[in-house]
Amino acid sequence: MEQPSTGNTKIAHVLQQAEDAIVADWMKELASFGGRTDSLIKGADLKGDCVQFLEVFKPAMSSGDRDPASPTWAQVRDFLAGFSRSRSTRGFTPTQTASFVFALKPALLSRLQALHGQDVVGLHQDVSILNRVLDALGLYTTEIHQKAREEMISRQQQELLELSTPVVKLWDGILALPLIGTLDSARTQVVMESLLQKIVETGAPVAIIDITGVPTVDTLVAQHLLKTITAARLMGADCIISGMRPQIAQTVVHLGVDLGNVVTKASLADAFGLALRRLGMGVRREGKARPSAGNHALDGHAEPAYGNDE
Repeated sequence: MEQPSTGNTKIAHVLQQAEDAIVADWMKELASFGGRTDSLIKGADLKGDCVQFLEVFKPAMSSGDRDPASPTWAQVRDFLAGFSRSRSTRGFTPTQTASFVFALKPALLSRLQALHGQDVVGLHQDVSILNRVLDALGLYTTEIHQKAREEMISRQQQELLELSTPVVKLWDGILALPLIGTLDSARTQVVMESLLQKIVETGAPVAIIDITGVPTVDTLVAQHLLKTITAARLMGADCIISGMRPQIAQTVVHLGVDLGNVVTKASLADAFGLALRRLGMGVRREGKARPSAGNHALDGHAEPAYGNDE
């Protein structure tokens, strides 16, 4: 093997002259470095990742620029960013992801030792460069892996928020929004958007916000509810709050929360009955006797109500 003239070029020289052997040793190190990953990735795919990394790593190392954060290393960072995000979604841990970079060290170290021979100073210089560069790149994969996990968790939380705030159509002109759990600022925004979108789609004049599943109502939760009600009114829909349990009513009074002219009901059934009356409709139970002509009653069906009392 031809000896390069300077210590700084020996790492690039090894990468250029012994790539196949380095990849083979690298994969052996990965088999036991940072935990087994056989069930997560095939050997052929792992080898492909190693080869692709070396393709962008070699020119960056040959440039003489030892700062992995510099523009010279942009292609290396781009590869590792995509690599780390892919591994994050496939179930790899941060340690297993970073080990891809760290396991390259021993694969290169033995060849650097053989190349430097008795040149201890040169060997120390190259090992220091190698450690500094690969350590920085390994930490970079961990950062990207963590960001990818956080983004995934954020997306899942958003999806759960949307699923936990369904707006259902109870009747023509009547919507219901059952709330379960704590109502914070982020969820209020989702609730408001879902309700307003449904009002636009259906043109419903009445919306019932059911808080039976809300554990507590404090000043902040009340403010969030009022914001949602105000937004719905601007869209032409009146809101009724149902599920006002005695404990919640006492809390609201104790806190001095002013719900304004918002109508509240103890149960969703009561709120639904009120909503029907507001629309000039009602529900009658069909008795055993045959209903007289002109006064037909349908079991479970709404019909014009006599009066509009609340």
